Amino acid sequence: MHHRKPYFFVGIGGSGMMPLAMILAGQGARVAGSDRSLDSGRLPAKFDYLAKAGVALFPQDGSGVVSSDQIVVASAAVEDSVPDIVAATALGAERRSRAELLASLFNAAPLSIGVAGTSGKSTVTGMIGWILHACGRDPTVMNGAVMKNFVSPDAPFASALVGEGDAFVSEVDESDGSIALYSPHIAVLNNVSLDHKSMEELRDLFGGFIAKARTAVVNLDNGEGAALAMALPAGRLTTFAIEAEADLVARNVAPERFGASFDLIERGAAPVRVTLQVPGRHNVSNALAAIGAARAAGVPLLDAARAIEGFVGLKRRFELVGEARGVAVIDDFGHNPDKIAATLETLHAFPGRLLLLFQPHGYGPLRVMRRELVAMFAERMAAEDVLVMPDPVYQGGTVAREVTSADIAGEVAAAGRHAIHLPDRAAAAAHLVAQARPGDRIVVMGARDDTLSTLAQSMLDELSA
Repeated sequence: MHHRKPYFFVGIGGSGMMPLAMILAGQGARVAGSDRSLDSGRLPAKFDYLAKAGVALFPQDGSGVVSSDQIVVASAAVEDSVPDIVAATALGAERRSRAELLASLFNAAPLSIGVAGTSGKSTVTGMIGWILHACGRDPTVMNGAVMKNFVSPDAPFASALVGEGDAFVSEVDESDGSIALYSPHIAVLNNVSLDHKSMEELRDLFGGFIAKARTAVVNLDNGEGAALAMALPAGRLTTFAIEAEADLVARNVAPERFGASFDLIERGAAPVRVTLQVPGRHNVSNALAAIGAARAAGVPLLDAARAIEGFVGLKRRFELVGEARGVAVIDDFGHNPDKIAATLETLHAFPGRLLLLFQPHGYGPLRVMRRELVAMFAERMAAEDVLVMPDPVYQGGTVAREVTSADIAGEVAAAGRHAIHLPDRAAAAAHLVAQARPGDRIVVMGARDDTLSTLAQSMLDELSA
């Protein structure tokens, strides 16, 4: 794709911004950007990586926005008062949201594969990308997480892959409504559950997304997704399930501590035994979604099954950081009720107490998910598990603090589980490390904050010392 104008990314280090910037740079575009984390000295390795890739970096003070020829890209979280946006407005530079720019690249691709759902998007995107790559299709992949299969010394933050093939694989976001911008050839719908928006809004957004697709790949184990699938003609639908009858099913699922195996059965075909290197029934479901998308893209079943066995997961998705003194430390992206429940279910399949540090990803999501979060923790935590909640992520701007971590922790405790609020994150981490004993699993959970990985590593280092 030819890019005539230079791009300037405001917040270029963000999980959705950085891979998009890397795809543009890989396609030969001139890319520059700024970030508050760069200005504060956080995560320097990430910005070193961008600089080595030829991305020019500037302070977020307006100094990088110097021409009306620049296309200034910002996420929905960037406010108009940020100096870069003020400069862009003064110059009359073209402004595009992250989603608008990504959708334009996605919709222009000869084969667009979009992955939607309130849980599992990044994992399924990584799985599809890996299958297509392993099968020689050389895809372009846009992910919100680092894909460990593509990590190398030269690419330590491999959340994007730039290929020469026809496929463009991307997760698409419903949280800001931008999913409506995408027109996929193949649409994957993993699940529909409460997260950022009301269920009514989610049904409209996800239903509209799969209705546009040539082929929709839908999870029949999810009631909301199954209901949306009923509106589609059978010839445009591929279904998958573990519990229900579907075009692709998993049977005889055998969980392992850090993996799983199952019989993959495509309607009318003989079973194929598949062994995954990622754990949990939710990842078996994710694998079915990815294989369904690969089949829709023309990959033979056996090739897709063998390829997915090589998928080694994503950073911050049930990632084992290490073990010390008999205690495992796991870094996880769990931040909504379904994601956290899947992690707890996977861990509870094996013995050991869970010590949970959950940092909410904002005050707004806490307000939306309050009741469901409390109910999930009360139901899914075992009697001996411990939950510690620091204050939510806050990275500037105006925000209403109607519901806090203290509210959630207090209500979980009132339901009979061991939960406390410690506002300072370092204090919350120290509290759990001090309690840890052999056989425990410490789980660091939360989104929108890459420094949680640093925190998890520091907890392991503390245990080792």
